[in-house]
Amino acid sequence: MLRLLRKIFLIIALGIFVQCTEVAVPKPRGYFRITLPEHQYVEYDTDTMPYSFSHSALSRIVRDNTRGAQKYWVNIEYPTLRCKIHVTYLSLPDGMDEKAFEDSHRLAYKHTIMADAIGETYYDDTLNLVYATKYDIKGNAATPLQIALTDSLGHFFRGSLYFNSRPNKDSLAPVVAYINEDVVHLIETFRWKKVKK
Repeated sequence: MLRLLRKIFLIIALGIFVQCTEVAVPKPRGYFRITLPEHQYVEYDTDTMPYSFSHSALSRIVRDNTRGAQKYWVNIEYPTLRCKIHVTYLSLPDGMDEKAFEDSHRLAYKHTIMADAIGETYYDDTLNLVYATKYDIKGNAATPLQIALTDSLGHFFRGSLYFNSRPNKDSLAPVVAYINEDVVHLIETFRWKKVKK
């Protein structure tokens, strides 16, 4: 009888012990919190460039010195966010800006393989002759944001956002949203001008 009571007690104790232990469940992968400052802008206006605009105070404008870069190409670098907007500018013969816009559209849609969706937003500032298209490329594309601007008279300006890391839409989403606001501000403050020789 005593043996039977010990066995029952042992079974009950073992049952309680098994119920009280937790099964280890792996936590979902997390990303570091990125603290982004309030948007502040500075004017980029130099006599040597055929355009001017406002850009984020968090960024800096650096001339593009890569091989094949042309005179008016720059990079809008965000050192703390480890990304840049690569900017190209072309002065085109009459009517060629439409072809440049088509090429820009084709380049944006080259990302359809990796993109979940591509959104287009159009801007028309007839007073300042700034006509723009902004491409929002959703997914793990190499460049999640692109812009193309023209005056329909031969000036063409294009920008593409690149990160210094492997594309990951989840971890980069807050930064892309932050820079998207900067890009909209750039488009809204963009002006064409004549270059002083």
